[in-house]
Amino acid sequence: MNSVSKRLASLLLVAGAGLGSMAHAVQDLPGGPAVKQMNLPPAVTKIAEEQSSLHWMMLIICTVIFIAVFAVMFYSIWKHRKSKGAKPASFHESVSVEVAWTVAPFIIVILMALPATKVLVAQKDTTNADLTIKATGYQWKWGYDYLNGEGEGLSYISTLDNSHRVLSNSGDVSKAPNDYLLKVDNPLVVPVNKKVRIITTANDVIHAFMVPAFGIKQDAIPGFVRDTWFRAEKTGDYYGQCAELCGKEHAYMPIHVKVLSAEDYSKWVDGEKKKLAAKQDDPNKVWVLEDLSARGEKVYAANCAACHQANGKGAGPIKALDGSAIVKDADHGKQLHLVLNGANNGAMPAWKQLSDTDLAAVVTYTKNAWSNKTGQLVQPSEVVAERSK
Repeated sequence: MNSVSKRLASLLLVAGAGLGSMAHAVQDLPGGPAVKQMNLPPAVTKIAEEQSSLHWMMLIICTVIFIAVFAVMFYSIWKHRKSKGAKPASFHESVSVEVAWTVAPFIIVILMALPATKVLVAQKDTTNADLTIKATGYQWKWGYDYLNGEGEGLSYISTLDNSHRVLSNSGDVSKAPNDYLLKVDNPLVVPVNKKVRIITTANDVIHAFMVPAFGIKQDAIPGFVRDTWFRAEKTGDYYGQCAELCGKEHAYMPIHVKVLSAEDYSKWVDGEKKKLAAKQDDPNKVWVLEDLSARGEKVYAANCAACHQANGKGAGPIKALDGSAIVKDADHGKQLHLVLNGANNGAMPAWKQLSDTDLAAVVTYTKNAWSNKTGQLVQPSEVVAERSK
């Protein structure tokens, strides 16, 4: 094979590899961008549907006006050209024409403005929301805080999936997934058919919260609070991006919204709250007596007071905790063993289902409540050690 043939073969191989890469990349992302997309994305909210209708209505009106105006112009140029002996008209002005080309555009503008204003007003009506979430823009990630509604108190940061950053840094995107640069570690999760109010702000520079399928785009400005809303009518995953040039990693600031059924959303909220509680209840945390005892008082009232009474005196076969030798004993393991495993053939139930911190708190409380006043403090790590025995 001569050198020319070798070069041609090499070019064909490179072209084939390029086509193979393109073939891999050309796939639509449901809820996100589509290949060769020429229109707005499929709408999943009423606002987005109305925006799409407005888009086509305006486009059709403008197209009709364009065709009509240029048709008359080209007809006039062709019909009254000099080569056919056309003579210019001698009239100076026409009141009828002046009125016509003033009134007609005015009517057209009003007809276009009325439906547009209706949609714009609806876009800004954030009242009576079922769920309120604050979206805070950072360089370059989003922070979500659930302020009102089911999930209130949840808070987390959403950043680009690290594998996509690695893929981008490598420069080889031939095997990029369909959600390339749109996958995040913690998507924004919302329930279907619920009005979700999004409050936007920013921590550093101007960002913008945009999800095309919902028909929303709202700037997030440092020091200011803006809001928008949506009501997703279909479950699924929907994608957007920061729509303001916010710095060198602007392209790595995606938005992923996961819309769940009401049942699945409730399950997600429960799971996230348990995770949050687990983070707060780090068994390695070292507590001070005042804080742990205050928490223990609440745990005691919810779980123990029904039998041992609020004053710790007990009743009938239920032993008193006030003045109890085991409670006042400096060996914390004795009381922890009873609390974890129960006693008297189940008369005293086991409380292993409580968290390590809650158990440490309630034991600390009993050791310092009423007349006990031992000053002893039981740390969660001691409960962990007792469980392992």
